[in-house]
Amino acid sequence: MSPVRARLWHLPRIAAILWAFTRGTVWLPRVRSPLDDLRALAWVTLRGRVRILRDRAGVAGFIIRDGTRVHALYVAPDRQGRGIGRALLTEAKTRTGMLDLWVLAGNLPARAFYLAQGFREIAQGQGAGNDEGLPDILMIWQDRTGVA
Repeated sequence: MSPVRARLWHLPRIAAILWAFTRGTVWLPRVRSPLDDLRALAWVTLRGRVRILRDRAGVAGFIIRDGTRVHALYVAPDRQGRGIGRALLTEAKTRTGMLDLWVLAGNLPARAFYLAQGFREIAQGQGAGNDEGLPDILMIWQDRTGVA
């Protein structure tokens, strides 16, 4: 299982994975229409910023990254706990010596996941930079081996 560049034909599955989280998380406000989500996903996919990981059943997870910034990392609910998110992050780590991301403060499972992957929480925000307007936390991972 190695991540590969997403293509437009992957959009239905990528969107389904995104919506499984955004529509299934009761505390998360809905701020975009499905069409707006698809437009945004198509834009980043066409620019080569989306990497997917497939298993026998198809696309299992994806990461959206631009340089050192991780904009999104989602794994299909029925595939969580199988190393998919870790594999997507590991590949991103091999491409740069540092990664940063903002995670919603209320997303405790994501925060725990990133901490377990070597990220540190370094700043808190009040949501001015995210679509939902919810408090968030800046997390950073840095290569401490000097091999990036």
